[in-house]
Amino acid sequence: MKYKIEELCEINSENISKSDDIKYIYYLDTSNLTRGTINELQKLIVGKDKLPSRAKRKVKVNDILISTVRPNQRHYGIIRKEIENLIVSTGFAVLSPNLKKVNPEYLYWYLTQDSIVNYLQSIAETSTSAYPSIKPSVIGGLEIDLPKLEEQKAIANILSTLDEKIETNNKINEKLEEMAQALFKRWFVDFEFPNENGKPYKSSGGEMVESELGMIPKGWEVKTINDISSEIITGKTPSTKEKENFGGNIPFVKIPDMHGKVYVEKTETYLSEKGAVKNKIVPKNSIMVSCIATPGIVSLAGQSCQTNQQINTIINKDNKMCYFNFFSLRNLSDTIRTLGSSGSATLNLNKNQFSKIKIVVPPKEMTDKYFNVVDKIFETIYLNQKENLKLIELRDTLLPKLMSGEIRVPLDDEVLSEKN
Repeated sequence: MKYKIEELCEINSENISKSDDIKYIYYLDTSNLTRGTINELQKLIVGKDKLPSRAKRKVKVNDILISTVRPNQRHYGIIRKEIENLIVSTGFAVLSPNLKKVNPEYLYWYLTQDSIVNYLQSIAETSTSAYPSIKPSVIGGLEIDLPKLEEQKAIANILSTLDEKIETNNKINEKLEEMAQALFKRWFVDFEFPNENGKPYKSSGGEMVESELGMIPKGWEVKTINDISSEIITGKTPSTKEKENFGGNIPFVKIPDMHGKVYVEKTETYLSEKGAVKNKIVPKNSIMVSCIATPGIVSLAGQSCQTNQQINTIINKDNKMCYFNFFSLRNLSDTIRTLGSSGSATLNLNKNQFSKIKIVVPPKEMTDKYFNVVDKIFETIYLNQKENLKLIELRDTLLPKLMSGEIRVPLDDEVLSEKN
């Protein structure tokens, strides 16, 4: 039976008001939700912190969030677990499904099909606003042909099971990254690396000396990013007027590709051989750092790739320093953001400034030892990310086929009748 989305959901039904007795909120902006994954929530104290003017929409479990600006950037998700005092940007259309008519997960998967996203983007591009955008009523006016609730649930279960496996891999990777980072902090920030007797260096009386960055272990040095790099590459975007520059198999990394990722393996845009710039090739395990617009995001290159001009990439002078360099740059995120704040509307840290940033560097045997300890951790993170790409590809292949009925999921009563 066909329905309009607005017949199945309330849209933007609840906004925060002065009468709400809320001491704090968790705020979600559109940029921090991509393909169902929340990258960051801001905890803001009411009356103390300045709340963003767009922090107005109340959400609850089963609500579906879809950004009304640039739908093709896929800033959408579904709230599967309660988050107390969660408030989202007015940049989202918040859909609250009627559970008697539609399964929320089924509706979420329906609305996130490529065909729907592309349609919404085509409408957005005709808008007269500063950015390609749609009104919530455009989503409300979409039509959906609904099967029975039991079949909706069965289809949603298949897709959500794949999503849960992806999320499990993400959580494993978060824990593995935390372990590697904790060891980095203990050895290279707290200076409690094992001494010759296997005891923590600093707290066991290890000799410390003065440096321009404070007290550091004897034998360690203060170096610049330029010193630890064989080369620093600032990316470049080929002419977008020449379509033959794009559509090949060379990953072209932009800042959105880096959000929340240790490794960047897949990108939204790919270059052709013609579009690639020969002296801008970034080898695997190079350290990519965003330096314009949103400076301070750090990722490893998952494979040979190229980047746009908003990213500076450290080509490791010593391959065994890659993980040390990765966390060193992650620890400098605030510094990079500060240096990029020049008072202009767009934050910008140029290559010359970036190359002069100073870090404390231990002797080679220490970075080699750290590499040997955490290499398996990073390899597992990389393999989990690769598996997720395959699961996403499978999910995205099944999605339109399940929604169209091309592939049907047998219900329990159908299976029983076939057996009989």
